Amino acid sequence: MSFIKHNASRFKDQLLKEVAGLERLRGVIESNDIKLRIPRVINVSEHQLELERVKRVSPNSEMMATFGKELAKLHSIPSKRAGLEEDNYIGLNPQENGLYQDWGSFFYEKRLKFQVEMVTSPRVRESFLEVLSNNRERLIRWLNEHCEHASLVHGDLWSGNVMFDEQNVWLIDPAVYFGDREVDLAMTEMFGGFNHHFYDAYDDILPRSQEYGTKKVIYNLYHYLNHYNLFGDGYLSACQRGIELIKDLK
Repeated sequence: MSFIKHNASRFKDQLLKEVAGLERLRGVIESNDIKLRIPRVINVSEHQLELERVKRVSPNSEMMATFGKELAKLHSIPSKRAGLEEDNYIGLNPQENGLYQDWGSFFYEKRLKFQVEMVTSPRVRESFLEVLSNNRERLIRWLNEHCEHASLVHGDLWSGNVMFDEQNVWLIDPAVYFGDREVDLAMTEMFGGFNHHFYDAYDDILPRSQEYGTKKVIYNLYHYLNHYNLFGDGYLSACQRGIELIKDLK
């Protein structure tokens, strides 16, 4: 049995980049004995992706705890640089990458600034760019001070991209890069779906930082900007909250 996914975007290489992300995750997971699974790629073209089908079940507390523990193991593997050597996609939008020596510069340039420059409203775009520009050095320095190391992150870790069968936790539809591990944790809270068993097990292996509450708002600003660019004004207020936090960052 297999699952067929069609390319719904205007970008011909979207599914090919998705497969590249799946295979990168698979390589790190399997070489480090991490108990997470990636569906087998059966076939891929510009038009469709055929994956091994997962017999999904609703996760119990033990499954959630397993996911938290194994994700922490993945996040424990350090990378010398932030970013990625190739671009990919976040949802239906491009995700521009590149390799950087420091995490703060990468996140500022390739996550926040890149998305703000895509905003179609001149008023919103210029307002947000002004805040980013005025706080550039402070934000980059703060992010670098509060990132232990970069590691491979899923990049789009909401509950729809995690599946469970009777024995395994499966990851799908990644937007991978090397960055602060807490970007993944932040996104798990954006739309919910992860219980305390997940977070407790994660923290037992790799506790969240004291600054996580602030980082969560900054990191999810990237995803709210992406949703604003894709889906419109319903996400503007969340973007504004993130921008205001950056303006007031100490």
